[in-house]
Amino acid sequence: MTHPFLRGLRPTLAIAHRGGALLYPENTMLAFDRSVRVHGADMLELDVHATKDGVLVVIHDATLERTTDGEGEVAARSWAEVERLDAGARFSPDEGRSWPFRGQGLRVPRFDELLRAWPTMRLNVEVKADAPGIETVVVELLRREGAVERVCLGSEHDAFGERLLRAAPEVCAFYPRDALTRAVMALKTGAPLPDEPYLVLDMPLDHLGMRLVDRALVEGARAAGRWVNVWTVDDPADMRQLVADGVGGIMTDRPDLLRAVLSDSVRS
Repeated sequence: MTHPFLRGLRPTLAIAHRGGALLYPENTMLAFDRSVRVHGADMLELDVHATKDGVLVVIHDATLERTTDGEGEVAARSWAEVERLDAGARFSPDEGRSWPFRGQGLRVPRFDELLRAWPTMRLNVEVKADAPGIETVVVELLRREGAVERVCLGSEHDAFGERLLRAAPEVCAFYPRDALTRAVMALKTGAPLPDEPYLVLDMPLDHLGMRLVDRALVEGARAAGRWVNVWTVDDPADMRQLVADGVGGIMTDRPDLLRAVLSDSVRS
């Protein structure tokens, strides 16, 4: 039986990585909104941390310096402190010559805020925070918002990925790092996939100079009931090849370029 998250999906999906991190301040509501409305994103990719007082927030780094005008660890700040920060302060599209989103009122979003803003959008969510009990907080929020079936959830780390699945065995989970390595090795050698409860391979296009994703891998994964998303692809030539190979989804920081490639592929 097809998992509800995968039901009805057709390759190739345009997935806005952090909302389109080369176009807009990443993981902000503005980035997600423009990726959906302007660039036609089919899915959003995002990251979640928790504040000191347990509020789930959408931000990639464990610290605040790279993407906001704040300092220190997210986990050491209250939501009231994080909410006041400028999430557009550090974004420059031209290597520091201009800062078009600084002082424009952008802030770090709450995870529940994002879920409510796009109540039908599928989301690929990496939980970055690995605090004790955080998996329960995440799962309870997804259940409370009725979002379990439209979120693919996971972590890079295998032990934490397993904790997330134990907390919500009904969720669609992407492969954590070691399990992903086992799955890719099996697909590359023609061996059966290991019996593991993950459904989505979120994986890089290349590793150590070797192209990992090709038509054979995509078709092998599909035959095993798995879905393949590739990150982070910003080159149109790579995008075109992946579309030709039938990859499930492309995660990109340039959703504008990906939409153009997908439109061209439909016309041709």
